[in-house]
Amino acid sequence: MSSINIKKLFYGLQSQMTAQLATNKKYILHPTSKGDSFENSWIDWLNEYLPKRYRVDKAFIIDSKGKLSQQIDIVIYDKQYSPFVFNQNGTLYIPAESVYAVFEVKPLMNKPYLNYAGKKIASVRRLLRTSGRIHDFKGDHEGKKPKRIIGGVIALKSNWNPSFGSHFKNTIQKLPVSQQINIGCAIESGSFVLDYTSKGIVYKISNKDESLIFFFLKLLEELQKMGTVPALDIMKYAESLESI
Repeated sequence: MSSINIKKLFYGLQSQMTAQLATNKKYILHPTSKGDSFENSWIDWLNEYLPKRYRVDKAFIIDSKGKLSQQIDIVIYDKQYSPFVFNQNGTLYIPAESVYAVFEVKPLMNKPYLNYAGKKIASVRRLLRTSGRIHDFKGDHEGKKPKRIIGGVIALKSNWNPSFGSHFKNTIQKLPVSQQINIGCAIESGSFVLDYTSKGIVYKISNKDESLIFFFLKLLEELQKMGTVPALDIMKYAESLESI
C-alpha cells in the first residue's frame, strides 16, 4: 500500500503561503495596497481550504436594530444558512447571527495592534444576535443561544522576542472581556490559541516552523466547537419595513 508524508504536505503548504505574503511585503510599496494584499491573500487561502459550509470575506457586520460594526478584515460566516448578505458596490454587510469568527490582519503582531484588534472584535460582539424559533416534527421550539464569536489576529511576524513571552501575555491579560482574542497567527514567528478559564488563561503556542499548520487546525477545531450558527429571526430584520 502506498503512503504519503502528511507532515511534508503541511510544510509545503506553509512554505507556499509564507512566500506569497513575503513577496507582497517586499514588492508592494504603497501602504494601503500592501495591507489589502495581505488581507486578500488570507481571504483567498481560507476560502480555498476551509470546508465549503464557511465563507470568508471582508465586511461590516450589522444587526436587526441597524447597528454596525467597524469594518472587519476577515469574517468567517455561514454560507448555507445565511438568508441574505447585503452587497453594496462591493462592500458587504453580513448579519451578526451568521458570523463564526472575525480577524484583524496586520503586518506585525505587537501591543498597539493587539489592542486595536480587540476593539474591532468588540465592535462585532456587542451587536444583537437574534435566534429564530425552530420548527420540526416535534413541534415549535425556542431557538438555540448563539455562541461567542471567535476573535483573532493575523500577522506576518511578531515584533516581540520571544514572540509569545511575557510582553505578549501581559497585553492579552489586560484586554477587557469583550475584546478578548482567542486565536492568532504570526506566520514567521508562530501561532497561538487561548482558553479563558476561571483559573486564568491557558496558552497553547506553536513553534515557528508549524505556525500555519497549527493555526489552521486549531481554527478548524474552534469552528467545530461552535457547531452551526442559529437561524436568525428574519422578522426582526423585517420590522424596519413599513409594511411589516
